[in-house]
Amino acid sequence: MSRISHHPVLGDLASRKSLSFEFDGKTYEAYENETIAAALLANGIRQLRVHEESGTPRGIYCNIGHCMECRVTVNGQANKRACLTLVEQDMIVEGGKQLPNLIKRMVEQQ
Repeated sequence: MSRISHHPVLGDLASRKSLSFEFDGKTYEAYENETIAAALLANGIRQLRVHEESGTPRGIYCNIGHCMECRVTVNGQANKRACLTLVEQDMIVEGGKQLPNLIKRMVEQQ
């Protein structure tokens, strides 16, 4: 993946400070004032989490903060929207995982 190196409003990428952050245990590069979603997309990451019940992949959908599909855990705080949250140096981001279906387990045990 790549980033836009020059933008008429945002300026030159070369003038922005490089940051490192972690997503699901791997270190990636971002730039100051870049959202988690943009940084992950620029690093080739499209899946941010899986659906809690079905396990189907979820990623960036609306990218304006309305849909909640890009929910991630940031530095231990759950349900942060990756499309609205700016990357910070050494930030730890975790994608959502499928939760165990407790009702299904209880029925199977009976």
